[in-house]
Amino acid sequence: MDRTQKQAFIGSLSERIASAKSLVVAHYRGLTVKEMSQLRRQMREAGGEVQVAKNRLAKLAFKGTAFEELSSIMVGPTVLAFSADEIAPSRISQKFADTNNKLVIVGGSMNGKVLSAAEVKTISQLPTLDEARAKIIGVLQAPGGQLARVTKAYSEKTSEAAAA
Repeated sequence: MDRTQKQAFIGSLSERIASAKSLVVAHYRGLTVKEMSQLRRQMREAGGEVQVAKNRLAKLAFKGTAFEELSSIMVGPTVLAFSADEIAPSRISQKFADTNNKLVIVGGSMNGKVLSAAEVKTISQLPTLDEARAKIIGVLQAPGGQLARVTKAYSEKTSEAAAA
């Protein structure tokens, strides 16, 4: 890769991560091409992206973005997973790492805050927006459903008492 190609790569990566809300850094030593393709496909389906980049180039791409502080954990063979969705990179990366011990999550960043590997794992366990909405709707509908059942049982009881 010559100097102009490196500059183009840095500019492209910087543009793509600038619009991301979260980013996960992981070591990928030992992953096969098939396994890496599987990780990329899963991340793409979730609206994210996976990028292998030389640490020096990634650090240059981080400059001026919310991920600038991640430069300190960019050591060894690293892969970047990022997305405009706050939870997707953590969820997909952690799910993949749980089934494949060759992917080791080093840390990440969300909305400008640097995250440890443990924090990335915790974030990966949060419910999706749709799951959270479904739980809220269930909680809101429960009292109404209960009231309807009690009212129906009461009316049945009074009609039985009137018939007797």
